[in-house]
Amino acid sequence: MDFVSIRIITGDVARLVTFYEQVTGVRAVWATEDFAELTTPGATLAIASTRTVPLFAPGSARPAENHSVITEFLVDDVDRVHRNLSAYVTDFVAGPTTMPWGNRSLLFRDPDGNLVNFFTPVTPEAVEKFAR
Repeated sequence: MDFVSIRIITGDVARLVTFYEQVTGVRAVWATEDFAELTTPGATLAIASTRTVPLFAPGSARPAENHSVITEFLVDDVDRVHRNLSAYVTDFVAGPTTMPWGNRSLLFRDPDGNLVNFFTPVTPEAVEKFAR
């Protein structure tokens, strides 16, 4: 089994896609006006309209109600990225902080309130874990 993507359901696909394109530097590929994907070497972030939910199961997902999932992106230098994000991010939850497991993390919210973590491994163990 391969983990390939995570999907965010939103009431405004264009707004969320634009935000993620800006903060990641990855261009989205649009399948329809209701569905786009930003693909990185490790996984894909899919963004879909509320209009797609009934295709799976009506009422099974609601936009802007996530309180348990953090979408994470590995970046080369989280401190530099933090300085560059101020033009796009309005809700920083925590500035760059070194975590006990060896990653330096930056936590912020996307326009729908979903938590996003950009991180850089900084300890030898963490660097080795994420060696490309």
